Order: sequence, then C-alpha cells, then structure tokens
Amino acid sequence: MDFKEITDLIKLVSKSNLIQFKLKKDDFEITILTDKHGKSRQEESATTTVPAPVSAPVVPAAPVVAAPPAEVPVPKSAQEDSAATEAPSDDYKEIRSPMVGTFYRSPSPDKPPYIKVGDSIEAGDVVCIVEAMKLFNEIESEISGKIVKVLAEDASPVEYDQVLFLVES
Repeated sequence: MDFKEITDLIKLVSKSNLIQFKLKKDDFEITILTDKHGKSRQEESATTTVPAPVSAPVVPAAPVVAAPPAEVPVPKSAQEDSAATEAPSDDYKEIRSPMVGTFYRSPSPDKPPYIKVGDSIEAGDVVCIVEAMKLFNEIESEISGKIVKVLAEDASPVEYDQVLFLVES
C-alpha cells in the first residue's frame, strides 16, 4: 500500500461511524482507531453532567524559620581534587571540537594515536579525527605547545566547541 492509499483509507474511516478498522495484507498491517473509540452513539449524543470538585478546607500552617546552613569542613585533598576538575588552569590553552561527531585519537584502530600526553605540537599538526555523517575530518591544532591532558575518550561522541585537549604553551 502506498502513502496515498493509506491517507485515503484514513479519510474514509474518519467519515464513517467505525470505531476501529484493521487491514492485513501479506506482511502489511494497519489498524485505525477513531476518536469515537470506547463511546457508543448514545453517549456521543447525550450530555453528561459531572459534579464540581469539592476542595478540602485550607488550614494555615505555622511559619517556618530556617536556620542558616552549617558549614561542613571539607578535607584539603577533596578541595584540591574538586578544584582540579572544575576548570582548567589559565596556563593551559584548549583545543576544541569544531563540530559534532565521534572523536578518534588515531587514523585507524591499528595505528598509534596522533598525539599523546607529553607530546609537543605545532600549529597545523593533526591532533585527532572527528567523524561527522560518515566523513572523517582531520582536526588540526591552531596553537603550539605541549599536550597536558586528553579530555575526550577515543570513539566517543563529542559536541560542538567541546574541549578535547589541554595544551601548555
């Protein structure tokens, strides 16, 4: 059945008084339920009255006085860890994804990654691949420096403008 035949069938069923229509032909099956589903003709023509909802009486509550939050001491090591994960240092430059896609560190699964932590890069060096719509786009660095951290996992999805690498200049 083509699209036009299906739409004609839907129009025909909606004009009729049918509640449900099923058609099965070889491996094609269609079921059409109308908005009359579950209603009889008498219910459609009869008006129903519904009692108005009754609300429960409102009892005013006592005012709530909030105490100031108590400070919880945080161990120094936990403070350092959270500071390290919150934002990169101002000393580092970022290489960001120019598009949405899948991030790959190497040109193919059997080859080594383009760059790894500790490598020095120059502007124009290929640092990774981002696959978008079956196209493998080589991403070139716009900055020079030493790779400090790889922030994206290999073969994982990345967003536009997501930080992929941190570079120390």
